[in-house]
Amino acid sequence: MNRPLTALFAAFEASLVVAIGIVIPLAPLTVLWGAQFGFAGDWTTFWRASVDIWLLGHGADVRMTLDPTVAATLGLAGADAAFPVTIAILGFGGLTLLLGVRAGRRVSETRFRLLGELVAVGTFAGLSTLATLSVLHPFARPSIVQGILLPTAVFGVGILIGSLRTQRAAGDDSGSSIRDWVNDWHPTVRSVVEVGLRGGVAAVAAVIAVASLAVAVLLAANYAGIVALYESLHSEVLGGIALTGAQLAFLPNVVIWAASWFVGPGFAIGAGSAVSPLGTTLGPLPVIPMLGALPAGDLAYGFLGLLVPIVAGFLAGALLRPRLFRTDWRSSLAAGASIGVVAGVLLGLLAWFSSGAAGPGRLAVVGPDPLAVGLWAALEVGIAATIGLFAASHLKSPVAEKAERADR
Repeated sequence: MNRPLTALFAAFEASLVVAIGIVIPLAPLTVLWGAQFGFAGDWTTFWRASVDIWLLGHGADVRMTLDPTVAATLGLAGADAAFPVTIAILGFGGLTLLLGVRAGRRVSETRFRLLGELVAVGTFAGLSTLATLSVLHPFARPSIVQGILLPTAVFGVGILIGSLRTQRAAGDDSGSSIRDWVNDWHPTVRSVVEVGLRGGVAAVAAVIAVASLAVAVLLAANYAGIVALYESLHSEVLGGIALTGAQLAFLPNVVIWAASWFVGPGFAIGAGSAVSPLGTTLGPLPVIPMLGALPAGDLAYGFLGLLVPIVAGFLAGALLRPRLFRTDWRSSLAAGASIGVVAGVLLGLLAWFSSGAAGPGRLAVVGPDPLAVGLWAALEVGIAATIGLFAASHLKSPVAEKAERADR
């Protein structure tokens, strides 16, 4: 494949990713426009809504101004003034990342890999710019800078991951300088860093897995209440499908909120509210069917949820103990602390991505507190991982055994 064809192929891949992300909300809204509104009204309203949703999914802020009649109906303080919506609908960002990985793998298989990657990212940035500029409206105005940069950054990360995976599979040693630099570290330091990264990521993955299972169980157990909320909206079939699609896109946020609940700080749905293992305090909520699965009141054994990150940290430390070069107490403490720091940073970032302002008034505070989640996760996972490392002290790594034999 020559240079022009590589560039054209990369541009097509990037265009496809943008098109899929915008069409997902646009398709059901267009069907709704035709079937329920009889093609009356301006279709560009649905285009603007779809692009705004796509931009929100990548973290771009949208400044909203409600119609006075709608604002009065909501009954929320501040609804009659312009307000920012900053909460990210993570389903769209995750889709762009996955499609970016796929595009990166396909582009990196061409002869002119670097050219293809630059064209793909540049094309995505150009289309993101056009999409952002096409939806500027007094009632819903996205941030132009964020609308251009944030979706492009997510796609660029996906391109990078896909390219690196392809190079590694092909045995490309272009990144050997970094590996050589890491290999020059002292074996003890290198093993502590490795255990910290592996253990922190594993502990976070375990907490997220348990949180996903908990969300699924709550949705199934509160099915009747969720259906009742659907019926109260009188959205009919097409409106119900569109609403369900929006909730599915928001599901990654809910899973991260559940993980924050297990860590301890929990999350808020409006200023002054709290959903945590110690109890649930909620004020007026928007009529969103998925919220019908929220636990109500004080949970008698809710504090047991705190065992999830503790057990995850303990298992991570115990299972990774054999990877330590030295099994002395200093290495164990350093490895346990590094596991806690990595877990805290990751869960704190996830909490930050999943929170923000979702509306006017009290809805300006929605989601977990990133700092609290990160600090509690680092403390719980770090202490538990250190205990796990000491508990598995009888397990010696093959590297450590060779070092001890050499010392003799």
